[in-house]
Amino acid sequence: MSRPTDLLQGTLDLLILRTLEFRPLHGVGIADRIEQVTKGAFQVGPGSLFPALHRLAEKGLVEGTWRELNSGRRAKIYSLTPAGRKQLTQEKQNWRRVATAVAQVLTEEG
Repeated sequence: MSRPTDLLQGTLDLLILRTLEFRPLHGVGIADRIEQVTKGAFQVGPGSLFPALHRLAEKGLVEGTWRELNSGRRAKIYSLTPAGRKQLTQEKQNWRRVATAVAQVLTEEG
């Protein structure tokens, strides 16, 4: 397996919002899902994940609710807010523009 890739600044927020688009998850579930979907290219540790979740919550894009899991332990479950869904739509559009522009630069010939 290749070495994990460093995330570009701001990309983690987009990945978290996209992951929560499908269903609410606790922090470890979010990190596991990002690693799974990216086939290990992005491994998000707690030192990056939880500050990002707190930042997104402060912006009103996600909300966390304490719940008891099937295992009996409590965990904060994060979900997208309506503002988070709107922000995700905007961020996906922006990402497509950026990816297209970078691809153009990378494929340009002399």
